[in-house]
Amino acid sequence: MFFATVCGLFSLSAFADDCLSYKLNPNVEVKSPSWSKEVVQPLKPMDLLHGDVVATLIENYEIVGDTTSIEDGFCVSLKSVQATVGYNDFLVKIDSRHIPDSCAYNAVLSHEDEHIRAYLSVIDDYNDKIKSAIYSAANSVMPVFVSDESEIDSALDILNKRLQEHPDLILMNQKIQAEQEIRNKRVDQNSNNDRIKQCMIKD
Repeated sequence: MFFATVCGLFSLSAFADDCLSYKLNPNVEVKSPSWSKEVVQPLKPMDLLHGDVVATLIENYEIVGDTTSIEDGFCVSLKSVQATVGYNDFLVKIDSRHIPDSCAYNAVLSHEDEHIRAYLSVIDDYNDKIKSAIYSAANSVMPVFVSDESEIDSALDILNKRLQEHPDLILMNQKIQAEQEIRNKRVDQNSNNDRIKQCMIKD
């Protein structure tokens, strides 16, 4: 039994090696998602001088495979990647004591909009690096051998999983997260709360 299992694994490995010649240079396209902004005023008190922005970063990868029939099975290769990377949702929180459309409310909102622009600028500036990282990851994904046509969809899932777990994509995400923190801190460092304070006196 053990001998048969080893032989079976060896055969699968041999077929996987046969698939290496069917590896493709994948085409990679990257786009940023459409984004939306929602402004809320939580019941729990906040800092009157500062709002908060919760940004949602998404990474979606849709792949297209290429299937080649070989002896005793099929080789499934990664042909192309359609990636969507960026921020698609911003939730802005402003203290409920600020009356909507009041001077102070608008001043806080204006500041939080600067944070949103900081987030978006990261994706704009990193566009080439993002595409390069995705291509590097996609190009490293080797074809998968399956013995039956019904297993092709599962092979595509494996290819996608290997793509998304690649170190280049993990590092890319870490760099984006680090850069957004740097740029948001810069927004706060350059902030002058005098406008908000003056508004609060008027309001």
